[in-house]
Amino acid sequence: MKVSIGNDHAGTEYKLKIIEYLEKKNFKIKNHGTNNEESVDYPDFIHPVAEDVTSNKSDFGIIICGSGNGASMSANKHKGVRSALCWNNEICKLAREHNDANILSVPARYVTIKEALEMIETFIETPFEGGRHLRRVEKINK
Repeated sequence: MKVSIGNDHAGTEYKLKIIEYLEKKNFKIKNHGTNNEESVDYPDFIHPVAEDVTSNKSDFGIIICGSGNGASMSANKHKGVRSALCWNNEICKLAREHNDANILSVPARYVTIKEALEMIETFIETPFEGGRHLRRVEKINK
């Protein structure tokens, strides 16, 4: 499975741990994020992740910034992206089951690395339910 990951300066430490975790599971990683903690503009690192997801170069994306909001807003500007800002496993599971989220936005300043890794596992393992949810998801890009 291929994953694109992007982050700003607030998410560098998380990104490095997430990449390590995913590589142990034999995921192929495309790293669009910054690799240090010098201040950067998050959209510069998030748009390439969204482009990978919408062009099927990646199966899903992970984006990380301080609050997760700016990253998710940037990603959701791309038609076909359904970025979900998640701060616990229950929200993450529902984002996949009900919304067919294809990008997970992690708020680095509000979750621990352990919680972020648990959400990533949930995001990867949870399938979209379809059914009544498909009708709703199809209406998102109107």
